[in-house]
Amino acid sequence: MQSFSRGGLLLRGAALALTASGAGALAAAAAADTPPDADLAYARLLVAADLLAADFYGRALAAKQFGAADVKTLRRAAFNEKEHYDAVAGVLTAAGQTPATAADIDFSYPAKAYASRGSIAKLGAELEALQLGAYLGAADAVQTEPLRGIASRIAANEAQHAGFFTGLLDNRPLGVSLPLPLAIDAASNALAAYTS
Repeated sequence: MQSFSRGGLLLRGAALALTASGAGALAAAAAADTPPDADLAYARLLVAADLLAADFYGRALAAKQFGAADVKTLRRAAFNEKEHYDAVAGVLTAAGQTPATAADIDFSYPAKAYASRGSIAKLGAELEALQLGAYLGAADAVQTEPLRGIASRIAANEAQHAGFFTGLLDNRPLGVSLPLPLAIDAASNALAAYTS
């Protein structure tokens, strides 16, 4: 009977993981051609959603309706949205496409959306639900890497943003256990309410 130490098992596991990741890297490199049109469509939608979120956070901060602790959170979320945009825009650029910028989209919001802390929190909750659903939908539907992995990781961060606004509105920082993904058409329709 062969015995294994904990260290030996960890070393064997690491060796297997390296072998598997090497094979996975070769397969990914072979498939690293241009993503399918459906994946690129999702990337374009996510870029637009990130631009909307960045615009929202800029306006929310400019409204000066929040205390210092909440301003710090809003600034961090705005920073996150910039990094989300950069990550997804990078996928489009790598595929030979030009990602949209804020100058390409006119954003529109309900009247008095930035008039009070409560109205900003309500809009923030709606927009973060859109963001979270769009990224979950992409994580479910996208076929290629790195977009699939990027979408999953960003969805985790968008859930944090959604929790912040849920906490402001309901004094409940945690939301639903299994947020629903949005299919590309549902996410696009929701996004259209704020863009033109």
